[in-house]
Amino acid sequence: MSALLTKSTINLRSAVLRPLGCIAITPHRNASNKHHLSLVPKGRGGRSSFSGIVAAVFGGTGFVGRYLITRLGREGSQIVVPHRCDEYNLNHLKVMGDLGQLLFRDYTLHNEDLIRDIIGHCNVVINLIGSNNETRNFPYEAVHIDAARSLARYTKEAGVPRFIHMSALNADIKSDVKYLSTKAVGETVVKDEFPDATIIRPSLIFGPEDRYFNHFANQRFFGNVPLYPSASTTVKRPVYVSDVAEAIISCIKDKDTAGRTYELMGPRGYHLDDLVSFIYRVSRRPYVKTMIPRFALRAVARGFELTKRTPYLSREMLELQHLDEHVTAGIPGLEDLGVKATTVEDGAIRVLRRHRADRYFDLGIDDIEPAPAV
Repeated sequence: MSALLTKSTINLRSAVLRPLGCIAITPHRNASNKHHLSLVPKGRGGRSSFSGIVAAVFGGTGFVGRYLITRLGREGSQIVVPHRCDEYNLNHLKVMGDLGQLLFRDYTLHNEDLIRDIIGHCNVVINLIGSNNETRNFPYEAVHIDAARSLARYTKEAGVPRFIHMSALNADIKSDVKYLSTKAVGETVVKDEFPDATIIRPSLIFGPEDRYFNHFANQRFFGNVPLYPSASTTVKRPVYVSDVAEAIISCIKDKDTAGRTYELMGPRGYHLDDLVSFIYRVSRRPYVKTMIPRFALRAVARGFELTKRTPYLSREMLELQHLDEHVTAGIPGLEDLGVKATTVEDGAIRVLRRHRADRYFDLGIDDIEPAPAV
């Protein structure tokens, strides 16, 4: 019996570790050949197969992350999801891949060794880390610049061939909106560390869990929706979250996207006040537009920022809402990635149905006048 146990122990110690399912990861590999493993797709397709993609999705617990992870899992990709949240907040992600396809790693941005270990077993790294509001521990510079620089550097040092970075449409170093200026600096430092990085610049994203359409649907003060006077001329081009996820998948599969920048936006533009009016028509609720001077509405937002919780309204949010979303000439978009953009008229009901009264819940939007396109 003791001989049998000894033999079994020896076999276990000499066995190849397989913590990510189909990928054979040996405990002692040279850094020079770690990405020359034979990552051959296996299976008939679907969540139980292997697509050849081993992806680390930083920021995967956020809004866009859940849609990207479910699409990666649907094709049989193996996914590492670094997270800082409680494990119970990951339950909705665990069913997005077959058993052994998803690996969750508790991490912090300051733990370099752990991040290097996560990246070292992947062939693509996706950075979705971002913040709509600054906090004392995580200002925009730390989230949009320092984190992006570190991930790009570690990815390059590990020899990972692909790095995809999420930025924002209208990112500009000279922008008065700090969110956009730090996003622009983040693009620069990523390109410095990883020249072949793919940059994704989405416009404001709408979807079932967004802080865009849902925010406007809930933003009523005494029956009014406050907007800047410029809302009647501000042009918005909302992009659906599933389209953004599909675009990232296309970037992973197409090696020619390396080193390029893509601007993702919806197929139509709308004036902001027309868009908000449409949101309330879909919600089957009364809408009263109220134009409030910029300084006064910013003062209200500042009051929300002083609360300890995530602010319901912030000055950065107001500026992003009332900023024109322009198309940059010569930069490819969704069509170049083979993604057919979802219109607001088709996607709004998936976001706003929950805001309807029960007697309207099952109705579609066929009888609702669409928002006039610009």
